[in-house]
Amino acid sequence: MITSIRLQNFRSYRDESFEFDPGVNIIVGPNASGKTNLLEAVMVLARGHSYKAKDPELIKFTKPWARLDALLDDHDRSLKIERHEEKADKSFLINGKTYHRLGLERTEPVVFFDPNHLQLITRGPEQRRDFIDELLERTKPGFKTLSNNYRRALAQRNALLKRDPAFATQQLFAWNVRLGELGNQIAQARQELVTKLNKNLSRVYSQIAGKRAKLNIEYASQFPIEHYGSRLMTKLEQHTQIDMERGFTAYGPHREDIIFKLNNQLVSQSASRGETRSLLLALKALELDLVETARGVKPMLLLDDVFSELDSGRRKALVEILKNHQSIITTTDADAVIEYFDHGPKLIALTK
Repeated sequence: MITSIRLQNFRSYRDESFEFDPGVNIIVGPNASGKTNLLEAVMVLARGHSYKAKDPELIKFTKPWARLDALLDDHDRSLKIERHEEKADKSFLINGKTYHRLGLERTEPVVFFDPNHLQLITRGPEQRRDFIDELLERTKPGFKTLSNNYRRALAQRNALLKRDPAFATQQLFAWNVRLGELGNQIAQARQELVTKLNKNLSRVYSQIAGKRAKLNIEYASQFPIEHYGSRLMTKLEQHTQIDMERGFTAYGPHREDIIFKLNNQLVSQSASRGETRSLLLALKALELDLVETARGVKPMLLLDDVFSELDSGRRKALVEILKNHQSIITTTDADAVIEYFDHGPKLIALTK
């Protein structure tokens, strides 16, 4: 839980401070008033990085550095980003100790929801893979390192595919083995998470939608999970020539999809706009539970202009989801949000 934050040279802010209540906080203001930037600052301090920008982009234009200082319920933390040409150095100060990157244990649990998430179903497989993998990074220790190692190994194999075939063939075997090992661990973790989500997904969806329905997620892996590593390695060996012609690796976790089915029908083909929104609300509710279980504390919930994308019924469902969590909500119309809360939320008004 965050109680206060100070932003210096961060995005559009020169030097501003804000305080938050432990319940619902509504940041209201016109477009381009800095609402999303404030939400992003909370996210950067909590997770260690932005959800949409590289570190140099967080520094106010023409300024050499940016700084964030926050007081949380059990400690204080600061972040300083210093610009060096096209790069930036970043350091965190947490209870007097300096860190240059945050492991999972030093991040603050937070769940983020913005209108782009509502396009999870209609966008390509990459967005759905990212949703699952990012949730694993925040709930499964070591998964972020695993994912980074896989990406590095994949980049090495792809680079070899573009080199002289006689040289590349001699080197590829080691990378095929490496991708098989790492890919197997990623596939196993994804399947475990999908299984967890499916235990309560239909129930939560039915509560939000107001009618009974069967909703489930399927991990569309290219190989049986129980033999994933060996099958992937064999396929990479068999597919070497075609991969060389194309210049990229066509098999592995980076090429797979996550499928959603509602009453045994593909959501991407048959679900209405409202059903898709109910699905995303159900996923966010389960995300809150998974993060809380993994970290042992209730996560903050950050919502960037989500209320404007929902009808009245789903707004009420969202209010039920964020109940008992510290929530920070941005909106251009405070009245449209406040009416759904029994107890008055804290208003933070911004102007251009």
